[in-house]
Amino acid sequence: MAQASFDELPKRTKGAGRAARDGALSGGVRAPGDKSISHRALILSALAEGESRIAGLLEADDVLRTASALRALGVGVQKDVAADGAAWRVRGGSWGSLSRALYLGNSGTGVRLLMGAAAGAGAAAVFDGDISLRARPMGRVLEPLRMMGASMESRDGRLPVSLMSEGGLSAVDVKLATASAQVKSAILLAALGATGKTRIHEPVLCRDHTERMLAAFGASLSMTPDGEGGRFIEIAGDQRLTACNVTVPGDPSSAAFPVVAALITPGSDVTVRGVLLNPLRSGLFDTLREMGADLSFDNKRETNGETVADIRARHSVLNGVAVPAERAPAMIDEYPILAIAAAYAHGETVMRGVGELRVKESDRIAAVEAGLTACGAEVSSGPDWLKVHGAAGLQGGARIKTRHDHRIAMSFLIAGLASEKPIDIDDMTMIATSFPNFLDVMREIGADIIDA
Repeated sequence: MAQASFDELPKRTKGAGRAARDGALSGGVRAPGDKSISHRALILSALAEGESRIAGLLEADDVLRTASALRALGVGVQKDVAADGAAWRVRGGSWGSLSRALYLGNSGTGVRLLMGAAAGAGAAAVFDGDISLRARPMGRVLEPLRMMGASMESRDGRLPVSLMSEGGLSAVDVKLATASAQVKSAILLAALGATGKTRIHEPVLCRDHTERMLAAFGASLSMTPDGEGGRFIEIAGDQRLTACNVTVPGDPSSAAFPVVAALITPGSDVTVRGVLLNPLRSGLFDTLREMGADLSFDNKRETNGETVADIRARHSVLNGVAVPAERAPAMIDEYPILAIAAAYAHGETVMRGVGELRVKESDRIAAVEAGLTACGAEVSSGPDWLKVHGAAGLQGGARIKTRHDHRIAMSFLIAGLASEKPIDIDDMTMIATSFPNFLDVMREIGADIIDA
């Protein structure tokens, strides 16, 4: 079994891109590993006693930044390459302290979860990222960690953030102000090293991968309904995790792109294999089916406590729908590609409760509205809503500003596969942050996407 260095990030597609209509899409592809679970698998393995093995890890910029940060903190992280594929080995142990900054690139998940884990582990470090990540709010994570006793400094609640923790955290009782799995996870990871029992009130359910994986690594925690659709999570401090093996399922946020491409491109029939179907991540697929999408979920099975299936998508006549605000946490990353599907639907699609999109890698509401308008669609928006007046297609013929946002870039490339005229995007570079083999996957099913 050969060892491979992971210090080099995936090869990036450079420059602008163009997508054009070129017939039906067909075939089967495999979804890349889930980004959320990949981050958590690395971090929990790093906190556990012993050596964990991770199969199917997403080898994209965001995840490899997390791996490199853990290695810089003294954790043994190694990629092995064998005939049956690559696997990652992580040997947990004591985390060290750094005077130089841990650079997390564009990874909001990586930096927020690492802040919590490092605080609980008693490490000290400076966290930083690229210009996009520096613009994203960190106060929602810093506040509860400070309540627990972590010493953290930042300028205006943004990166860079300095953690000067020496352990000694105390449990907290906190109510989440926003439905954020990243904030919740940071608190849970810090709570592992705190004294007492931490209690989190989650009024609106959001991704529960951290809770599921904590249980797999031997942590003791409880989840109790609050009687109003939310729940309370309790976790005792001073716990030690035990190493285990993890298989990362396919990312539904990445699978969304070939799925929607098939739905909007006439004559298409595409299967995406091995996709995670966690009920708190399947909001897009529920919405697409409400719109009339021909979707089937085959070969369902369980992997590390998560449901996985193969998704078959056939070209469909879609109709506009009203997407309930309470569904937003289950599909927050998929609204840009849903907006593309909505532009190819008949009638109006209204998306509410999506204010979180304003503080993602870009202001995604503004980016989608500007892009779709340039392509001939009628779009309107507010602080936390987006409305697309579908006309069963897009004119295209526009050059889209991606705003350094990978999901905006991929969404408008998908849009160009069915538009009357090709759609150009100004930059494909950042696609590697979450879906490094996006072009290969899309070309495998017949998509006409080129460097432009």
